[in-house]
Amino acid sequence: MASNVTLTEGMRANLFSLQNTSKLMELTQKRLSTGKRVNTALDDPINFFAAQNHQQRADDLTFRKDAMGEAIQTIKAADTGIDAITTLIASAKSTAQSALSTTDTAERSSLAVQFNTLMDQIDHLSEDSGYKGGNFLSGDDLTVTFDASGSSTLGISGFEANAGSLGIDDATSNWASSANINAAITDLDTATDTLRTNSQSLSNSLSTITARQDFTEKMINTLEGGVANLTNADLNEEGANMLMLQTQQALGTTALSLASEAAQGVLRLF
Repeated sequence: MASNVTLTEGMRANLFSLQNTSKLMELTQKRLSTGKRVNTALDDPINFFAAQNHQQRADDLTFRKDAMGEAIQTIKAADTGIDAITTLIASAKSTAQSALSTTDTAERSSLAVQFNTLMDQIDHLSEDSGYKGGNFLSGDDLTVTFDASGSSTLGISGFEANAGSLGIDDATSNWASSANINAAITDLDTATDTLRTNSQSLSNSLSTITARQDFTEKMINTLEGGVANLTNADLNEEGANMLMLQTQQALGTTALSLASEAAQGVLRLF
């Protein structure tokens, strides 16, 4: 059974003061090490849960922002494909015009083969213009979500950009007929208009997503700034507090030593 130790009133007061100083030092050390004055709900329930809500929303928006970035890349991949297909269409039109300017059957036949090869390459380009499993030149659609709740969205519709879907037929009968060549040139012009129209639509979608991405990034910064305001510690203030507490601890130890001298005086009687 432990015996009771009786302390003088002065020693007890100084000991209590040292215990309080030690608790404050522990709290200050925690704030300095974490950089936060609110680490748990016990520190400040209102600020802790408000900051938690802000951070959750910021995390949700970060996920949305990443998805917007992927959508932008998918649009850019399609735009790259459209540019390449437009270039091939221009080459095909030049080939058709060359065939129209000659009456040599063999030369027209050779140019018809070149034309069909270009059509095959257009088909390949449309297939290869995808990004991360999505391809707007193969008719894929995509819905981009902007807000955390999922209520704000933008739908992007793709289209078929292969030669057949663009209305361009292969050169037939070795282009023996000038009428067939003229028809091919008309089809190429129509295909170019189709590409231009769809490119404009994708460009509008890109502008919208880019604007929302910039807005989302700023909103994330605002929310995280709010979290910092609610929970972050002022390290300069906490550093000053630590110096003062260390001084108080040293003074408290000295005061406790002085308070114990009266009790130590009893030893001189023996």
